[in-house]
Amino acid sequence: MGDPEIRAAVLGDVPAIVAMLADDPLGAQRESPDDLAPYAAALERLRRDPNQHVMVAEREGRVVGTLQLTVIPGLSRKGATRSVIEGVRVHSGERGSGLGTQLIEWAIDASRREGCQLVQLTSDVTRTDAHRFYERLGFTASHVGFKLPL
Repeated sequence: MGDPEIRAAVLGDVPAIVAMLADDPLGAQRESPDDLAPYAAALERLRRDPNQHVMVAEREGRVVGTLQLTVIPGLSRKGATRSVIEGVRVHSGERGSGLGTQLIEWAIDASRREGCQLVQLTSDVTRTDAHRFYERLGFTASHVGFKLPL
């Protein structure tokens, strides 16, 4: 297997991205691979925002991984810019191949290029394997996150 190309997602990638988002117990409850229109509209909206980076990893013509990186300018931490990594998914056939590490390393490098002083992410409390993965990459579980559905 050759190294994947990590590139900006395009409209044609939406079916593969949504399939990966839906391919786990949590995603299966909240994603709708049979209705791609809202995802396509969201990708177009994200592509117009220079602080949003929806990326895919492509290997041998197949989309096999994805993530979203958001750059957020801020006032705290002496006006620090931070980035947030979201929606990290690796195709089930690629898990254990190092692709997840490559995606996160890409996001960290991109965050540096954007002038970020901090990279953060959240992970559902039930994703214990993901927690070990992020800790192995140097992330620390330093905060408690809260969400409010609207």
